[in-house]
Amino acid sequence: MNRKATALDVAKRAGVSRSAVSLVLNGRGDGNVAKESQDRIRLAAQELNYSPNAIALSLRNQRSRVIGIVSDEVVVSPFDGNIIGGADDVARSRGFVTVVMDTERDAARDASAIETLLDRQVDGLMYVTVGLKPLDVPHGMLRVPSVLANCYDSSPKPQLHHVIPDEITGGRDATEHLLQLGHRDIALLAGAEGSPAAPLRVEGYRDAYAAAGLSVRADRITMAGWDIDAGFHGAMKLLDGVSPAERPTAIMCANDRLAIGVALAAARLGLSIPADLSVMGYDDEARIADTMVPALTTMALPLREIGRAAMTTLLDTIEGVSGRDTAETHVETMVPCRLVIRESTGPAPTR
Repeated sequence: MNRKATALDVAKRAGVSRSAVSLVLNGRGDGNVAKESQDRIRLAAQELNYSPNAIALSLRNQRSRVIGIVSDEVVVSPFDGNIIGGADDVARSRGFVTVVMDTERDAARDASAIETLLDRQVDGLMYVTVGLKPLDVPHGMLRVPSVLANCYDSSPKPQLHHVIPDEITGGRDATEHLLQLGHRDIALLAGAEGSPAAPLRVEGYRDAYAAAGLSVRADRITMAGWDIDAGFHGAMKLLDGVSPAERPTAIMCANDRLAIGVALAAARLGLSIPADLSVMGYDDEARIADTMVPALTTMALPLREIGRAAMTTLLDTIEGVSGRDTAETHVETMVPCRLVIRESTGPAPTR
């Protein structure tokens, strides 16, 4: 049986010291090892199929190399599991493992979940939510390096770094896409009252109109909710019994499920998408947006990217990566949303 490669084998192949191998493969190469040497070390490790021994690293660094993740319902929900997936990608690439606990939206279980993870000697904690929302941060999260993903500290003086989607820019980019297609009468089904994301997307919509030198009609913005039936009824109010000259040429939706409802209303009224009406979604929900007929143009929430960014921030803090100090960990990271153009949007119809 072939002998497993050691750090010394990597050092010999790369022409460096064993300590340099340790620094680079433990994420502490920057500032300590020349970039050319770092590249040779990583290449040699790849060629030799070498990976650091996790148990030895834990004993040497007095770390468990385990990250605890608490979610409100990401694990049991069909949405937002990509946040945890992205976080786990980064953790595994840096020699950490993740342990996930789901409270199933029972805030009373937050503190006990955190304490359970702390009892397991986790090196850090992450809290993940389905949908952007404020969070009453469990006190236990302040005892170890911690980060928030898709949520933010609700206290007057936030103590934890949070990573969230850039909802204002997302709403603006979605509206600008329709404006560039010649639409000037764009209705917005803006989500539910009380949602932190909804007013931010409305703000982006208004910003796009203002930048184009256009006025927003107040009756074109409706807080409709999030479900398919809300999209259907919201669209029927905008379209049914209205002359072609008076109906909007495009409807922008705060999520893809609303867009399904709009498409159903258009079909009920005999309107063709996008010839008579363009429809824009938000989320790029798997098995919905790309399978609709016509396929849905939408603004993709950067869920996996949020998970990656949050875990990178957390591990950089734990490992003391050069260039990241304590002050930097108490800031906000906003991850851009991505416009996905499909067949449900087209040029504004001639009136």
